[in-house]
Amino acid sequence: MSGVVLCFDYGTRRTGVAVGQRLTGTARPLTTLAMPQGQPDWAAFDALLKEWRPSDLVVGRPTHLDGTASTLTATAEAFAATLRERYSLPVSMADERLSSRAAEELLREQRTDGRRGRIDKADVDRYAAALMLEDWLAQPHPATTHD
Repeated sequence: MSGVVLCFDYGTRRTGVAVGQRLTGTARPLTTLAMPQGQPDWAAFDALLKEWRPSDLVVGRPTHLDGTASTLTATAEAFAATLRERYSLPVSMADERLSSRAAEELLREQRTDGRRGRIDKADVDRYAAALMLEDWLAQPHPATTHD
């Protein structure tokens, strides 16, 4: 078991990706993948999973602020089910409420401090994935085992 976890901030145009480590409980933004015609670029996903060899995958579950399902909830859940089937790995759903807003705030602070330049939506997506993953890693989870 690697202890590496990949998290996806699923979107129909872009999917932000973060990588984290169960042992340290830390996560960092990794990349943003294009979603041509609203569909995953499976070659890009395959390459990421081959490179990082995660023990777990996490997908952001988009909901309204009150926790009720949004128009993207079922699509993100279907994406998570496809990941589970395609890669034979455990896939968890993570609450993504306000993750993009928190990511935008963090990036604006970095820009104000002079630590970064222009901010684009791809930056927000991957940073949102990292924030979601840090929250997920902070929660207790059973150890992952593979047969």
